[in-house]
Parts: sequence; structure tokens; C-alpha cells
Amino acid sequence: MIKKLGLILFTIISITALVYPFIWGPQEQSAQVTESTPEQAVKKPVVEKPKHNVKLPDFAQVTDIKEKKSLFFDFIRGPVEKANSRVRDQRATLEIALMMIQYQQALSATQEQKVEDIFAEYGLVDEEISELSLQQALRRVDVIPKELVMMQAANESAWGTSRFARIGLNFFGQWCFSEGCGLVPKRRNQGAKHEVAVYQSVQEAVDAYFYNINTHNAYRELRDIRAELRQAQQPLTAKDLAYGLMSYSERGEAYIEELHAMIDHNEAYFDE
Repeated sequence: MIKKLGLILFTIISITALVYPFIWGPQEQSAQVTESTPEQAVKKPVVEKPKHNVKLPDFAQVTDIKEKKSLFFDFIRGPVEKANSRVRDQRATLEIALMMIQYQQALSATQEQKVEDIFAEYGLVDEEISELSLQQALRRVDVIPKELVMMQAANESAWGTSRFARIGLNFFGQWCFSEGCGLVPKRRNQGAKHEVAVYQSVQEAVDAYFYNINTHNAYRELRDIRAELRQAQQPLTAKDLAYGLMSYSERGEAYIEELHAMIDHNEAYFDE
């Protein structure tokens, strides 16, 4: 009897050993495959493509500070000077028109059209051409010291290395407010709907900055300071006008102090 039981037990063990791989093998094999390829579950970082066709210098790769500053200022200076040159031409048109009206001389049709175009560009569309409206326009249509513009560009774009500068040519951190108008900030507050504007050229970005400073109510103080300096026949300095940018940053006075310090430390680069 014991021999029979032993024979039966031996037979069961033998059969189990034969069929075991077919019962459990696939499950273990599947688990081993999953464990041997963990990289399949890791998502590769998405490289954000520029939304423009401009070939930018690779500012981030320049490790020498003086070289980086020179490269950045040489890059941004041209568009800034061009924007100021255009504003000077517009201002001259307004000044001639104002002088003629003050001397009771009629403007030509061409002059009137130029003045009306300038009014429209600077948000004065409902104004008739008069001594008062021309004086009002001249408070808006005026230059911004290139030192201030270039320093803000360096500050806001981290010397051309920020995401917004690289991807959207936005060197001044300017916002837009319609969905899809620009780049969504990665750290945007919950409920906020603003985006950071995207431009197709550096000149377009600089011109947008000039328009913002010269028309937005937030920078009325800058325009007041500039007008007072004009009236006193004093130079329009970057540090003086910087006091009118209190609303440009949530940091307020600390932001102005930082701009002042940057202006002082970079004087050697402004006119290279």
C-alpha cells in the first residue's frame, strides 16, 4: 500500500514538473519584458520650436560676460535706433503742423493726412487737428532713450536667453490677452488668461514696446517726466525716465533701482 502511495505521489510530481512551464511561463516572461524596458514609460521632453523665422545668436552659449553683453547690445541696438528715428520723423511732422496753426497758416491736404495717421496710430482717432490736440500728441510721440530700452530688454529677457525671447522674440515681457495670441507662461496664476506676445521680427517687438510706453495709461508718469524735461530744455536721460516705469514690474521701486544700477554698469556698451 505504501509503495502504491509513493508511486502515485511520484507520478503527480513528475506530471506537475512537465506542465509547470506551460502554466506559469508566459506570465513570468511578460513581467520580465516589462521590467527590462522602463525607458518606454518615460516621456521625452518636448522641444519648443520658435514661432518665428529669425536666426538668433545663441546668447546662452557665450560664457564671457563682456562678450555676451557686446553681442546682445549690438543685436538690439539697431532696431531701437530705427524706432527712435521713426518717432523723430513723426514728431517733426507734428511740430511743423503746430507751428503753422499757431501762426494761423493752413495745412496742406498731405500734411493733414500725415497728422491724422499719426493721431490714429497713437490712439487719438477722435481728435480734430488743433493746437491742443497737437500738443497732446507731442506728449506721446517722443523718443525713449536707447540706454533705457536696451537695458530693459536685457533685464526682461535675461540677456536674450529667456524662453519668451528665444521662442517668441519678446524681449520686453509684453502681454497679450486673446487666447492663442502668444505663449502661455508656465507659472501663470490660476484663473489668469494673459499670454506673452509673440513677434515675427525683432523690429516688430521693439516697435510694440515703444507703442506700449508711449500710449498705455500705466506709463503716463514717464511721459509726464519726459514732457517736463522737454519744457525745461533738459536732456532726456534713461535714469530720469526710468522713474516712470514703476508699473512695469510688480517689484516697483526695487525694479527702478535695478535698472539704474544696470544703466550705470553698462555705459561702456551703449555706443559701441
